[in-house]
Amino acid sequence: MTPPEAPMAMPVQNLYGNPPGQREVLTAPHGMMVKRLLLIALTAVIGLAASSTVRLELSRDGLDAVEVALLAFFVPLFCWIAFGFVTSTIGFLKLITGEHPGFTALPSPATSLRHRTAVLMPVYNESVEEVFARVRAMAFSIAEAGGAPWIDFFVLSDSNPFHGKREEAAWRELVREAPVAVYYRRREQNIARKPGNIADWVRRFGAAYETMLVLDADSMMSGETIVGMASIMEERPSIGLLQTVPMITNARTLFQRWMQFASEAYGPIASAGLLWWSGAEANFWGHNAIVRTRAFAESCGLPELPGKPPFGGHILSHDMLESALLRRRGWAVHMVMIGGSYEEFPPTIVDLAIRDRRWMQGNLQHLQLLGASGLHWASRLHLLIGASAYLTSPGWLLLILTMIGQVATRDTGGFVTLAPPSVLALTVVLLFGPKVMGTTWMLADRARRASFGGTGAILRSVAVEIVLSMLLAPITMVTQTKALLGLLLGISAGWNTQTRDARRITVREVLPDLREHLLLGAALASTVFLDTMTALWLLPIIAGLFASPWLISLSSSENLGRRAARAKVFRVPEPGITDLAESGTPPPALPAGTASLVEA
Repeated sequence: MTPPEAPMAMPVQNLYGNPPGQREVLTAPHGMMVKRLLLIALTAVIGLAASSTVRLELSRDGLDAVEVALLAFFVPLFCWIAFGFVTSTIGFLKLITGEHPGFTALPSPATSLRHRTAVLMPVYNESVEEVFARVRAMAFSIAEAGGAPWIDFFVLSDSNPFHGKREEAAWRELVREAPVAVYYRRREQNIARKPGNIADWVRRFGAAYETMLVLDADSMMSGETIVGMASIMEERPSIGLLQTVPMITNARTLFQRWMQFASEAYGPIASAGLLWWSGAEANFWGHNAIVRTRAFAESCGLPELPGKPPFGGHILSHDMLESALLRRRGWAVHMVMIGGSYEEFPPTIVDLAIRDRRWMQGNLQHLQLLGASGLHWASRLHLLIGASAYLTSPGWLLLILTMIGQVATRDTGGFVTLAPPSVLALTVVLLFGPKVMGTTWMLADRARRASFGGTGAILRSVAVEIVLSMLLAPITMVTQTKALLGLLLGISAGWNTQTRDARRITVREVLPDLREHLLLGAALASTVFLDTMTALWLLPIIAGLFASPWLISLSSSENLGRRAARAKVFRVPEPGITDLAESGTPPPALPAGTASLVEA
């Protein structure tokens, strides 16, 4: 079931002592400091311009305590959306001109491989049939790409004994026909969750493999992409990690199709911008990435944080810290924009919220890691961005409440004095600019335009997506605020098996969890008695909160997902080959240039 053990030491890192010695980074792009300073300067200019305009408007009769609080919330939140806009704008300019900002092509021939690679798929009480169908499809694809002599596959189980027996049976059936070596190992104790699972493999088998490609249980990657990434690691010995940008596969519900379209339509420009300023200090998302095994072993042994959960104990969002620790040792960490890398998305808004709460807990743990010794400042920026992403929702809610308080305490009343037209116009540009740029990018190329269903389909999809996103935003704001309050009260998110099966959620089923959403919607609607203009500006938020039960229910429907597909709403590019993970037959040979293995 496993190969002979090849132990490798993986010491626990001291995060606050003297930093370890670094090795020279040979692949760091030139001019990164200039790029990052430009990014920060543009963000600061936009944020300060807007905040200065608001401050001048508020201070005509002096600033009171409520207005000072309003500015305190407004400035960081506006800078947050400005940062995202600037990143997307840079990415758009790179893509629209054809100048990609980093690794985009894969040196594909398997003949360039000289060292062994292990593909690791950690599983935890997942659907046995689906997991091993994916393993089977990837194993055949790796063989077709010529990687079988150099690439082994490991299923690393943390499942309970019942699932373990079924997994072992499925493995025994697969291993008889698999064209690559497929191994299976189940831990009796789920210590430290996924990072503990990976660390156990490194300590037992890591010395036999130069690199390890880490997946999630719902990941799919083409053999050509896996071989290509392994060949990059052969050619660039200073790279410690290559992170792909996975697209969404197997979208069935309306919500999944909506998120899949948003990912394909707007994601590339944001990813290109992120890649442009990240350079050799990119991030790790924990899956669909290849890692140099010895670099990981010497750099990424994770300690437990002091204190009890939710903010102490095991580090949940381990991946972002691991990329920072790799860079601390001097290893380069890069992102790559390539095809052939896919993952599934939660089927409903409820399932996304459950996963989001766990990510919130892990990312907020990073706040106490910002002072870790020896981290590159760009790595600290990644940690700060990840944590602050979950502070924006309560920040927006506090800003709204403070705004209402400002209107209520102002003698003249009125919302117009708070938000000058120039700031409102700039806000619209920052919020919707990335969607306009993504739409322009889709329409700019004939082949790309056709792959999204044509001009009409693109414009329909964007229009529907914008409306749905506006309705979802206030739901997410309240949900994340509730989750943050729970964490502050000491309620840990835990780590349960992620729901991947689609199911229709009824309005009655979800209503008990939306009491706070509906009560807040009613409270905001009551501002009509305070100031009509304020209530009108709050109308999109009020509409989203009142519509939350129906949006959650309708978007969980597979039937509506199919109807949207027939109407060419949320159409995305067809993959190069069909995902045969559920077909029960070996995949065909990959045509030249194909870099995808997803469901057509």
